[in-house]
Amino acid sequence: MKIFSSLYQWTLHWAEHKFAPRYLAVLTFVESIFFPIPPDVLLAPMVLAKPHKAWYFASLTTIASILGGAVGYCLGYLMFEPWIQPLITQFGYQARFDVAIKWFHEWGVWVVFIAGFSPIPYKLFTVSAGFLHMAFIPFFIASAIGRGMRFFLVAGLIKWGGSAMEQKLRQWVDLIGWIVVAAIVVGYFILR
Repeated sequence: MKIFSSLYQWTLHWAEHKFAPRYLAVLTFVESIFFPIPPDVLLAPMVLAKPHKAWYFASLTTIASILGGAVGYCLGYLMFEPWIQPLITQFGYQARFDVAIKWFHEWGVWVVFIAGFSPIPYKLFTVSAGFLHMAFIPFFIASAIGRGMRFFLVAGLIKWGGSAMEQKLRQWVDLIGWIVVAAIVVGYFILR
């Protein structure tokens, strides 16, 4: 089935929309608080569509992400018990949240940097940092560096790869999509 080819083509077309930078900023902001879809899925096709704006898109994504992370921090700091904790439990994130708390105790501010750079759900760490009353300035700096490195790396790789990368991606997108789906299913059963 070639559903990923259609989705890929749709995303590329959508990435050229005149409001795409606004959508990217909003997606990135809410992803840092609660939304499950990472901004890379929109950032990469936007850079592919307009490589001359790669650094602008990476900057926009970084700024929106650290601002969203600051809101997540504030929510964890101010509203954890009455609002956030029940949602974490309801959405099945309690085990992940417990791991995040453990990592904070072991690694401190470094865990914010790692979560910001890696595919680990950054939102759990923004809320956790606030809940644990981590000092805000180190949190903010670690977020800015980790998220900035990640988004500038994605934008740089896509810009560097250019049309050759786009052709290879178009050729293999269905296989890559199904491999990712299979990895998610396997990961779910392993972590369950």
